Amino acid sequence: MQYHKKVILLVGIVCIVAVAALLQRDVQKKDALQPAAQAKSNDYERSRWDPVHFKPAIDTASDEKCLSCHKEVIANSVRKESPAGVKAANSLAWYQTLDTYEGEQATFHWRHIESPYAKEVMQLKCTTCHQGNDPRDRAVNPPDVRNTAHVLRKNVNVDTCLMCHGKFPSESMGLPAWTEIRDSLENNCLSCHVSFRTTRHQVNYLKPEAIEKLAAEKGGDICYGCHGGRQWYRTSFPYPRHAWEGMDPEVPDWARSRPTQSEARFLSGIISNTSGSKQP
Repeated sequence: MQYHKKVILLVGIVCIVAVAALLQRDVQKKDALQPAAQAKSNDYERSRWDPVHFKPAIDTASDEKCLSCHKEVIANSVRKESPAGVKAANSLAWYQTLDTYEGEQATFHWRHIESPYAKEVMQLKCTTCHQGNDPRDRAVNPPDVRNTAHVLRKNVNVDTCLMCHGKFPSESMGLPAWTEIRDSLENNCLSCHVSFRTTRHQVNYLKPEAIEKLAAEKGGDICYGCHGGRQWYRTSFPYPRHAWEGMDPEVPDWARSRPTQSEARFLSGIISNTSGSKQP
């Protein structure tokens, strides 16, 4: 009799554990599929620590997942009037002075994701720039340009901006600034770049064919609109020297420290113009 009681008790415990495991699995599965949606129902402090804001979940986060909580970033909600009383309709923002921009003033994210020009030449995703939001990741104060491991919490590392907006490095190349020589080159960057550094823009956040087509049709202002024309992008970027046809095997002194490949996360899924095959 005692033996049967023990068997019944053991079977009951096994059943309870099995049911609990199944319930836990369903909860984990639901959380994995909808972490951002779950964060909506939590308070702000819990949302900050949602797994989607950290590695490795951020690497596979989709735009839909991010925008389920952060949709306001793509709303084009520019102030009609500044706190000082300056009306937007009566002033020009610096980005409106470039040939690559058309229309009224717009928000940063809208210009980079939703604008007609962005859709024509870019394919930025939330995670292209935002690699998580770790509340523990605070930058030093005052800023230290030698320490780029800390990226100001919700902001991005400025190197990410410079990947598109690094200016023409005339100083390091021993050449005059572009603004001084563009007229002599008929404002055409392809006067030189038709034959060297021809493997360019081959990353998964840009549309290289569209960029090359516009540059050929409209000239150097298309290039300068990103590379040097932005008001605060006065810094060059050490772009990787991807091999191109006819490349001189001797690397110039100013480029010896340059990488030869873009970061792996920016090569995933792109089509190589030179081989016609997908990059790893």
